[in-house]
Amino acid sequence: MTARLNGAQPYVLGLFRIVVGLLFACHGAASLFGVLGGAAGGNGGTIPAGTWPGWYAAVIQLVCGTLVLLGLGTRAAALVASGSMAYAYFDVHQGTALWPIQNGGEASAMFCWAFFLLVFTGSGAFGIDRLLARRSAAADRPAPERAPLAA
Repeated sequence: MTARLNGAQPYVLGLFRIVVGLLFACHGAASLFGVLGGAAGGNGGTIPAGTWPGWYAAVIQLVCGTLVLLGLGTRAAALVASGSMAYAYFDVHQGTALWPIQNGGEASAMFCWAFFLLVFTGSGAFGIDRLLARRSAAADRPAPERAPLAA
């Protein structure tokens, strides 16, 4: 059973990456464009451009979420996303109460740790990172020597 689960690990990790990236990108799109209920699930409102830290957080959510979703630059995008969620938790939520369940910071904490995991695991299956690594490895392999054909 362990071998079967280990064999599925890259695929499950790839699905995890896709879901987490999609959810994160949706947060950014909602805040920037007013879709999916708008900023903070409101009535379609958006965050005014350039306001600190909400607008910048939404840009990070949209860009990094999309990159993680695609599996392109996953580790770097996940590091930025994880850091932004750590900032959100400690700056926005922590002042209210210690525990995430008390201060409304569950999503920030979960996204922070999910992206932190992706920093160390990489994109898994289905990612553009993996496709580019495969192509690079194939290009680096020396061509097999061939004997000249006899005429």
